[in-house]
Amino acid sequence: AAAGEMTQIEAALQQEEGRWSELFTTGYRRALVIGIALAVFGQFSGINAIMYFAPEIFKAAGSGTDSAFRQTVIVGIVNLLFTFVAIWLVDRAGRKPLLIAGTAVQVVALAFVGAMLAGGRSGTPLLVGILGFVAAFAVAMGPIPWIVNSEIFPTKLRGRAMSIAIFCLWFADWVVTQTFPMLREGIGPARTFWVYAACSLLSTIFVIAWVPETKGRTLEDIERSWKR
Repeated sequence: AAAGEMTQIEAALQQEEGRWSELFTTGYRRALVIGIALAVFGQFSGINAIMYFAPEIFKAAGSGTDSAFRQTVIVGIVNLLFTFVAIWLVDRAGRKPLLIAGTAVQVVALAFVGAMLAGGRSGTPLLVGILGFVAAFAVAMGPIPWIVNSEIFPTKLRGRAMSIAIFCLWFADWVVTQTFPMLREGIGPARTFWVYAACSLLSTIFVIAWVPETKGRTLEDIERSWKR
């Protein structure tokens, strides 16, 4: 089995360098859509709106300046800790189950945060909702799109494909960063978080319908699956 896999790897490495146009052929086009969508959905969950504007969010909900900064530090710590949880879980639970569970928790947490803000409540309940979202993101939509993007593309096209997906990720990050203050002022903080909850719900549906499980599969097997 090992010798067979080595032969497949050597054959993949000997292929000619892929062309941009190949990314848009029937099989690889689906992989590209998955890679881009995961990258964009991760940002449209609003994670960086929270990470960049957390003190303002907490202060707008009624927390004092010192309390808002303490809560922001806690958010950062939870994000770090649950990233290590993701490292521990990703090869045990698999990519797709973690993505489904993580995005589902995001929906609940973001809807709850919106409800807290709509009711003018701050303090521990609001912090718990935000921490629940950050933990869910750090376990799933934070790291796993990067992993999946590195696995779903054939060797000859991986560099080109990942460059497109990661460009879309940072462009989506820029869009969220630019629009969050406008949404907060235009429709209010509660509805803003409900918009992010809706985006997370769409990402759950997309993962269920489109994203394949890559756990335990060789890169060559995944490449053949697109051609089939």
